Amino acid sequence: MRDAAPLVLLHGVAMSARVWDDVIPLVQTRHEVVAPTALGHRGGPPVMRHPATVRELVDGVERVLDDMGIDRAHLAGNSLGGWMAIELALRGRAISVCALSPAGCWDADGHGRGGGTAKLRRMVGLTRRTRRIHPLALQSASVRRLAMRDIACHADRLTPAQALAAADDLIGCTVLEDLLATVEQMPEVAELPCPITLAWSGEDVIFPPRVNGRIARERLPQARFEVLPGIGHVPMIDDPGLVASTILATTGTGESG
Repeated sequence: MRDAAPLVLLHGVAMSARVWDDVIPLVQTRHEVVAPTALGHRGGPPVMRHPATVRELVDGVERVLDDMGIDRAHLAGNSLGGWMAIELALRGRAISVCALSPAGCWDADGHGRGGGTAKLRRMVGLTRRTRRIHPLALQSASVRRLAMRDIACHADRLTPAQALAAADDLIGCTVLEDLLATVEQMPEVAELPCPITLAWSGEDVIFPPRVNGRIARERLPQARFEVLPGIGHVPMIDDPGLVASTILATTGTGESG
């Protein structure tokens, strides 16, 4: 039975709504699902200026909610999407938030993001240089796992078509460098505007839980914090079922909800 409130799913940087494809069937029996692609990302609206900011991307999601007549919704997001979900909650647009390894949990001097952004830049560069051979190379499960090792532990579970779409999303993002270089960061939130779960990927090498998870707990001390074992930075790739159950536990519509 569906909850009356919709569930909005927000993807990470250089991805698209497609990253939720294996999760949506597992949550849409409980919620009407909205999964927009962010400004400047492949398949999403263009940005009007550069450098683009996280605030502008949040504005874009808020316009989607307004256009759909959605005042408040359950929000779930990964990486950049998790950060955006928390920012939307601070604007009063969330009933609950499930933030999966959210971005923005770094210090003003950049501590907590240098290693992750370097890995993402290397991944983009390699993906661009090898795009011509992707249709053949990504037929191999071993290649899929190796090519996406910085964001997932089990990318071999993706189909070749899913891996190819993810690669095209990565190189088709027009705001990647803007967002990797942003000086923005997640604010300190002493009083939560709604229930918030910080669900950190235990094997995250982009934003390691011992570094970024610690900063997140300092920024949102009242949030519920948990570590999801055996999965990488983009948990929707590794374990859609675990992601779905974590989201539904936050919305209160899971099997035990």
